[in-house]
Amino acid sequence: MNKFVGKCAVIAALSGLAGFATQAFADVVGNAKAGQGKVSTCIGCHGIPGYRTAYPEVYRVPMLGGQSARYLDNALHEYKKNNRHFETMHATAASLSDQDIADIAAYYAAQTPASKNNPER
Repeated sequence: MNKFVGKCAVIAALSGLAGFATQAFADVVGNAKAGQGKVSTCIGCHGIPGYRTAYPEVYRVPMLGGQSARYLDNALHEYKKNNRHFETMHATAASLSDQDIADIAAYYAAQTPASKNNPER
């Protein structure tokens, strides 16, 4: 019975920490206008219709305009933690703060594939 109580305590503690981390993460609100000034590095690859990289393998670079802010925010955090493996994106995301990521995600979410920095394909 003590093992069961101990496991429940561990699960409760982890759940509480996960809730705290989610709340702290949720407190960062993206600002599309601020994000506009932070995407100059992104445009070099993500603003070229049909662009493909050659390193580390041939990879079609996606256009970001109109993507969900939540998706972009999660993707950038995963690149930052090196959980998504594309070295160029890891290097770029590693230098971004949580606020930078939220702002960039908000900027691209407010765009469409035909927006200025996301020319139509």
